Amino acid sequence: MTSGTPVARFHTVAVDCPDPRALARFYAQVVGGTPAEEDPGWVVLQVPGGPRLAFQRVPGHTPPEWPQADRNSQQFHLDLDGGSTWAELDAAQEAVLALGARPLDLDDQDGKRDFRVYADPAGHPFCLCRIEHP
Repeated sequence: MTSGTPVARFHTVAVDCPDPRALARFYAQVVGGTPAEEDPGWVVLQVPGGPRLAFQRVPGHTPPEWPQADRNSQQFHLDLDGGSTWAELDAAQEAVLALGARPLDLDDQDGKRDFRVYADPAGHPFCLCRIEHP
C-alpha cells in the first residue's frame, strides 16, 4: 500500500437508539431516502447522494447530555446542510422541529454563527448548517 492510499471505503454510520424504525423515519424526512428494515433491531437509510445511516436497537439506550462532555458525551453528531441563506436555514429549522427535533442551542451569537444544534427524537445532537454553495 502506498502513502495516501485508503485502507477502506466509507460505508455506514450506525446509530444506537431505542426505536430504529422511528429514528430512521425521522431522518428520512430530514435528509430523504426510504428506510429499509433488515430486522426489527436494524434499519438502514440510504441517503440520496450520500452515506448510509443505520439505526440499531440498544436496550437501555441513554441519550447524550449535550454539551456536557464529562457526562455521557454526544457520542457523534451529524452536520446537515440547511441551505445557503438564513431564510432557508429558518425553514429547515421549522421543518425539523415539526418532525420532532428538540432545540439544544439556537443562539446565533449576533448572526455570526452558521449552525444551530438540535436533538433528534432519540436525543442525539445534530446541526443544521448554513453552507454557502459556490
